[in-house]
Amino acid sequence: MSPDMPLSTPDSVKLNPSLRVAHVMAGAATGGAELFFERLCIAQAASGLSVMPIIRREEARADRMRRGGIPALELRFGGMADFSTRFRLKQALTKFSPRVTVAWMNRAARFTPQGDWVLAGRLGGFYDLSYYRRCGHLIGNTHGLVKWMIEQGWSEKRVHYLPNFATDLAATAPVRPAGVPPDAPFLLALGRLHKNKAFDVLIRAMRYLPRQWLVICGEGPERDALEALARQEGVADRVLMPGWATQPGGLVRACSVLVCPSRHEPLGNVVIEGFSATKPVVAAASQGPTELIRSGENGLLAPVEDAQRLAHQISSVLEDASFAQKLAAAGRSDYDQTFATGPVLSAWQQFLSTVEAL
Repeated sequence: MSPDMPLSTPDSVKLNPSLRVAHVMAGAATGGAELFFERLCIAQAASGLSVMPIIRREEARADRMRRGGIPALELRFGGMADFSTRFRLKQALTKFSPRVTVAWMNRAARFTPQGDWVLAGRLGGFYDLSYYRRCGHLIGNTHGLVKWMIEQGWSEKRVHYLPNFATDLAATAPVRPAGVPPDAPFLLALGRLHKNKAFDVLIRAMRYLPRQWLVICGEGPERDALEALARQEGVADRVLMPGWATQPGGLVRACSVLVCPSRHEPLGNVVIEGFSATKPVVAAASQGPTELIRSGENGLLAPVEDAQRLAHQISSVLEDASFAQKLAAAGRSDYDQTFATGPVLSAWQQFLSTVEAL
């Protein structure tokens, strides 16, 4: 999934151009953290901040960064014996002289050196904190992660909550997926086809939703198993799996319900995308969605692994248009207040301006 990326930010958010930040990302070609890294770098630069993105060699990511107006330094980020990356990274950071360097996830934290900058590790999950021993500060994108870091022994003064923002999809034109009958409502799920995402639970839920269509956009190792399960459950004719959506915003705007059935989900960017698009969201009560959704107010939660209850929650939205509209409006309000570009950039500005070396 490669979300539509904002190339500009609200006029009210103008950052200090003398404030310099380096972002180091050595992650995979796809993934929620990797894509938010791109959006954040582009948005911060568009707002006037001096930004240096440093990435693991990845042609598609480098191209997106260039098109966003902020070319990235590409390094190998190989194994333990990759001394050239360590040398070039240290050299680049010293020359750029950032106030803050942010290392995104384990591999970047392992490679990023200390220096005349504040070094912060940014986590989007419950990772092995030994990788972050050189970091003076940690950043979590959920309150649950922050609480967990403190429980692991990190001082409250060294742990910070900075949420993700999602692209504002309010003005995005709806795009119906090929294969769904015209005007038929459809459920939408987005993400890597991995066991953690629990798309198998959602496919089993389709037995209890006999007139509904489901579109799962993503790719991954579970494709064959999920396709076999859909045939076994007798729902294969109503379950479409078209692969990654390069511009999922239009699909989100067109769907009737956005569903996040994950067994394990530290955040749930898809939930925020649903809020942005003013769509009702139904999710399994894993870590991230539980933090984002107040069930019955701005979305609905179902127990993890419970296909029948998940189907019941989806049905309650589909069968009551006024209830669906109420949930969607409350989600959009949360987006505007917390997860839009403006408030998130302001939170990052405050952190980058005030965080102190330890």
